[in-house]
Amino acid sequence: MANERGVRVRGTSIFRPIIYGNSATIIPLEERASLASADHTHRWTVAVRSAASAPDSNIVGGADDLSYFIKRVTFKLHDTYPNPSRNVDKPPFEVSETGWGEFEIQIRITFIPESSEKAIFFYHHLKLHPWTIPAELEAPTPDVAIASGPVHSWQYDEIVFSDPYQNFLNILTAHPPTPLPKSKSKPVPFNLAHATSAALEASKGGVPEFTQLMEKEEAERLETAKKTVVAETDKWRATLIEKEKELERLKKQLESS
Repeated sequence: MANERGVRVRGTSIFRPIIYGNSATIIPLEERASLASADHTHRWTVAVRSAASAPDSNIVGGADDLSYFIKRVTFKLHDTYPNPSRNVDKPPFEVSETGWGEFEIQIRITFIPESSEKAIFFYHHLKLHPWTIPAELEAPTPDVAIASGPVHSWQYDEIVFSDPYQNFLNILTAHPPTPLPKSKSKPVPFNLAHATSAALEASKGGVPEFTQLMEKEEAERLETAKKTVVAETDKWRATLIEKEKELERLKKQLESS
């Protein structure tokens, strides 16, 4: 098998940007009666996709076919669903269902045999309801909620392959990912943004889009968080040192008394 994969290219790392998450829409009241479960209120799709979106696409991400390095994606749904572990062996790597409640979905990504990489796991909380709702729409009717568009919940990530086998590296380099746009070219949907009713009308039909600017902003947020953690660690380390000195001083006082 080692000869088939070639040798590992030491000191080399290569990554592939992906997104994982879900989009959800409300099911119109007149359609719910025809469902197997009449209490289901939402139709949703959970997926693993390339980060870049195709031009004029109405879905989030998905510009690239990821099957050149992903063999299977397994979505572990709530146990109340029939066959809760759903294996998807070809693109699109997604599962669509209906339901009424939010829950955590385990996502397992298995890579092609040429990679000799272990499967990786992500966890996604299925999102059915808007993140924020304008005050004038705090108790929206189903019609208003439907008009506000889909609810989107997506996470950007980068799968990094360190010291890959030569054959796998050849496969990856033969399929460069579509670059992210520098800035947004699409309106942000109401249910993804802090919006007013006016913005709702303006953004109706919009699809969220990952961009280079968002990637840069996320990196800056991570760097800021890292500095904060380091500063807090230094602060508590200094406090601990002072307490240890105080404890040592008190011990000496006790011994001399």
